[in-house]
Amino acid sequence: MPSRPPGAPSRALTTFAVGFLLLDALLLGYSGFALGRPMLIVWGAVCCVAAALVVVGWRRYRRVLSDLEQARREMRADVEAIRQLLRGNRLHN
Repeated sequence: MPSRPPGAPSRALTTFAVGFLLLDALLLGYSGFALGRPMLIVWGAVCCVAAALVVVGWRRYRRVLSDLEQARREMRADVEAIRQLLRGNRLHN
């Protein structure tokens, strides 16, 4: 299993939340069908949709973090280029 860099988000909480919501959806749906209670089926569907929204939100969060890290690297490269330029012209303090 590849190790993740320090500060990288962990999937454990997201996996737990999705698993919990899907288990709730399954149990509510089954109970709704077995007991003939349509509102339990509706709440099971709501839990299923919530699980999907957690996955979508997690992916969006990871993409935003990746974009921020890329921008940070680019900014670091720009700062280093400016430092090299200043050193080349003997303008550093």
